[in-house]
Amino acid sequence: MHSLNMSVKMTMTKLSNHHTACLGCAQIVAARLVIDQLGPNTIVVNATGCLEVTTTTYPHSAWQVPWIHSLFANAAPIGSGIDAALDYLTINNKKKSIPRPTVLVQGGDGATFDIGFGALTASWSRGDNLLYICYDNEGYANTGMQASLSTPSLAQASMKTKYNKYLNKRDMIAIALAHKVPYIAQTNIAFPLDLKEKIAKAQTIKGPRYIQILVPCIPGWKIKLSDQMTIARLASETGLYPLLEFTEGQLTKKMAVPKPTPPVKEYIRNQGRYSHLLNNDTDLKIFQNMADDNIKKYNL
Repeated sequence: MHSLNMSVKMTMTKLSNHHTACLGCAQIVAARLVIDQLGPNTIVVNATGCLEVTTTTYPHSAWQVPWIHSLFANAAPIGSGIDAALDYLTINNKKKSIPRPTVLVQGGDGATFDIGFGALTASWSRGDNLLYICYDNEGYANTGMQASLSTPSLAQASMKTKYNKYLNKRDMIAIALAHKVPYIAQTNIAFPLDLKEKIAKAQTIKGPRYIQILVPCIPGWKIKLSDQMTIARLASETGLYPLLEFTEGQLTKKMAVPKPTPPVKEYIRNQGRYSHLLNNDTDLKIFQNMADDNIKKYNL
């Protein structure tokens, strides 16, 4: 019965270009840039989250490539299984000219920083030949913007009675470096050329690859659609979310912040999740120090 149900579901799935995300959703734009750059010879494993829900409303799929839904916790292991199957097919395939597909595993920060964290780092330790993309909107946007381990310490979030100014956002870039991931990058939807260049670079490298993309959430961040790209750009220009690339553990690319560098107050000014900081000089200074520390650390 289970097999029959799966067969019926696959038969009834209809390809389309439609999705049900919010108007102007940055994550949808980022995902489109990613898949357009990777091309049709791609297999996608998608963790539960906004991107999964909004692009595969049964019986439709907005994906024009093979696409598999996983739980929050097991996207990386499913990718690992596909990687192993492709290894087997490559070894036993007499037609060696058939190009190997790129296995793209993707999820939001909830699936990456939190629920799927252990499985992802295990995949890195095994050296699985997977490209992992994290669409980082700094919270569980699909279920009401609850705090994740990507939520900045000073941001307000659902089901979070008081922000904790001493709880730092988990540094996934540093963790990936500790696992000796061959290619690691951080980018931002406000810089689409940088995003596409990093996807293209990742395609040329074998083994684990990790790319983290900042994608503002319009309802979750309590921002206007018209302000979305300006806010995203300021995240990097202030130094809070620097554009970085590491190849074999070495910092090979970075974006310098403009001089004079915009203060973080410009970044948070039009975000409802930071409204409590605008007249709080003490906490605002803590936030500014985060940006200043990044500028110093990466010599931006």
